[in-house]
Amino acid sequence: MKIIAVSIFSVASLLLITSSLASLTISGGGTGAVAPAPEIKDGAELEKWCGGKCEVRCEEAGMKDRCLKYCGICCKECKCVPSGTYGNKHECACYRDKLSSKKTPKCP
Repeated sequence: MKIIAVSIFSVASLLLITSSLASLTISGGGTGAVAPAPEIKDGAELEKWCGGKCEVRCEEAGMKDRCLKYCGICCKECKCVPSGTYGNKHECACYRDKLSSKKTPKCP
């Protein structure tokens, strides 16, 4: 009887932990989520904010100057930059969906 009670308690605990992690993932409460630009319309403040975000995004790029250029263009239009140095474009749909004239992704 004691083994059954311990087993039920273990399964219940596992379900509770799993559901908590799932709700964090869905709500965006996990770490590394992209933060939208503060309420900045344009100008020097937006350029400064984008510059800092793009520096982080492009720090490992092979062609850093090109990465910074296109990241800056995309950031000013979308007012967001995905976290990390690569990928995570799902965090910023506008950034993800921008295409060049050749229909390739514009934003690094």
